[in-house]
Amino acid sequence: MSVADNVPINQIVYARPHGGRVLIPEAVLATISPYVQDSWDKPEAGGVIMGRYIKDCDDIVVDKITLPMPGDKSSRFSFFRNKKSHQKIVDREWEASFFTCTYLGGWHTHPEPVPSPSFDDKYDWKRKMKQDVFDSDYLFFMIVGTAEIRLWEGNKHTSSITALNKV
Repeated sequence: MSVADNVPINQIVYARPHGGRVLIPEAVLATISPYVQDSWDKPEAGGVIMGRYIKDCDDIVVDKITLPMPGDKSSRFSFFRNKKSHQKIVDREWEASFFTCTYLGGWHTHPEPVPSPSFDDKYDWKRKMKQDVFDSDYLFFMIVGTAEIRLWEGNKHTSSITALNKV
């Protein structure tokens, strides 16, 4: 059974390029919602994406995200995550989930309706694929715009980054 079977409308599902899907449930979307840059005075926000791989298929469920924390740096057009603060949460969730909720990548906001990664975003994503420690061959990068959420999949072996389409 895949994660897309019987998915309620208030969740988002993305198709992966080589099979499988990524599910972002309503609870995660609700957690992100207050950080949407829908007014001129809101800075970029971001954090880490955590979730689980579904056994016997290529589906992934995003279970949790970290939120902006002390030590992060943000402005209207940039966000830099304090690695240590967010890593503590990733470690805690990993243990609390009996080693199933793992680091999947990162998310941040953009003050545009349909977000596109900047040159700096792409550079940062490629650096993370080379330097970060993770259990898969892939990392996921979410940008939350004012009207749409987009997701990209990065392949650590090829350093390619692919935009995922909503199902």
